[in-house]
Amino acid sequence: MQGASRESLAAARERLDALATATGTDMVQLAQELDSVVILLDQTVSLRRVLTDSTRSGEARAAFLAQLLSGQISGTTADLLGGLVRTRWSSPRDLVDAIDELSVSAELIAAERDGKLDDLEDELFRFGRIVMGERELRSALTDPSVANVRKAELVSGLLDGRAQPVTRRLITRLVAHPRSRNLEHGLESYARLAADRRRRMVALVTVAVPLTEEQRTRLAAALGRMYGREVHLNVEIDADVIGGVRVEIGDDVIDGTVTTRLEEAGRRLAG
Repeated sequence: MQGASRESLAAARERLDALATATGTDMVQLAQELDSVVILLDQTVSLRRVLTDSTRSGEARAAFLAQLLSGQISGTTADLLGGLVRTRWSSPRDLVDAIDELSVSAELIAAERDGKLDDLEDELFRFGRIVMGERELRSALTDPSVANVRKAELVSGLLDGRAQPVTRRLITRLVAHPRSRNLEHGLESYARLAADRRRRMVALVTVAVPLTEEQRTRLAAALGRMYGREVHLNVEIDADVIGGVRVEIGDDVIDGTVTTRLEEAGRRLAG
């Protein structure tokens, strides 16, 4: 987002953080109500335009939305949305994207309160890898002709007993309402928001065999010192690397695998 939208989103994030410190705020309810508003606005172009119409005062826009949603959402959600529509947005779509981000962040805050944010990140990562490796499953979850109810059933069947409720909710909303995102990019956006919640980076670590807890701790600490931020590890097992570790973090790649060293040695001999 640029210009007015960036400033408005920053202010909205601050308001959400303030709600996060209020122990009585039901963050799951907030997330679900915000998500319902996202669906409504995605389906109604004229409503998006009304709520971002700069020729109307912020108070008028907030009053209109409050009347529209009266009795359908909690007071907390209504106050947060009122603050959003009072501010200026560069485009109607930016407002909807902001509400969507706040909805996901509210789910992350709930997971953080329960001490489950690490589990959520790991479960999102594992689900993404499963989908990438199963073409038919990915097709079923992304096919617009497949009913949303069926997609939700597929997610439930895959994750029941294997992932916490917040993970199932986030993945279900992504497959049911992708909002022009493909599945992989949607999962990545959730992972980035979760990392930002902890003010940390996410590293994709590829190894031939699983890391021990001690190895994970040492690697995370080393990367943290290198980047000056806490680093969360998503570990992927790939027997083709033979040995060593390959780390992708942001745009950086640190490749210390045996396979890469052998390839480099072969190139030097050939040269």
